Amino acid sequence: MHLFYAPDISIHAELPADEAQHCIRVLRLSPGDEIALTDGKGYFYKAEIIAVDGKRCTVAVRNTIFNEPPRPCRLHIALAPTKNMERNEWLAEKATEIGLDELTFLNCRFSERKEIKTARVEKILIAAIKQSFNAHLPRLNEMTDFDTFIRRDFRGRKFIAHCRGGEMFPLKDVAPADEDALILIGPEGDFSAEEVEKAIANGFIPVILSKFRLRTETAALVACCILNQANQ
Repeated sequence: MHLFYAPDISIHAELPADEAQHCIRVLRLSPGDEIALTDGKGYFYKAEIIAVDGKRCTVAVRNTIFNEPPRPCRLHIALAPTKNMERNEWLAEKATEIGLDELTFLNCRFSERKEIKTARVEKILIAAIKQSFNAHLPRLNEMTDFDTFIRRDFRGRKFIAHCRGGEMFPLKDVAPADEDALILIGPEGDFSAEEVEKAIANGFIPVILSKFRLRTETAALVACCILNQANQ
């Protein structure tokens, strides 16, 4: 059964314009066909197409199913985006498929990219939950200054992955079970020494992800896997 994203389906029984276009023009579905929907807030809906009018597709919800979150806690990744936007998009897609609750882009001292348009990334996140049949759409945040971000309140465990040495812990050994987790991933040039010191002063635990030096998007995905594995 085809899965469509309709964030307002509980109050508005019509597919969003882009989803309606895909339903009508690409899949050529018609009244009487059954489809599956998700609002990205944890709910699946079984629905029937009632009417098709130009670019509009009206449905009738026949069944509502709440889908429990895949983990008892939330996972938040904050990373400095790479200059190549395709690598950021790849990370967003794969992390969502594996299990991610929130994604923030950081503006760090050595960041290769100082601005990012989140509209395209949002579409990739939506496509990823549809692909993996996941009812929980990750929250996507705009680019945030590093110093501002690390001072925000966070009630779970906080980590910073870097390559500057000093006392560090393998993430696999300190990954929390049943507790929210936030991990910072730096740019290709790593966090600055000052940024690492500031993060530690604000309660972030310095961690290593691998014995090898990883590219930004690879490091973020490894961290995502480790933290998900800790909560299986």
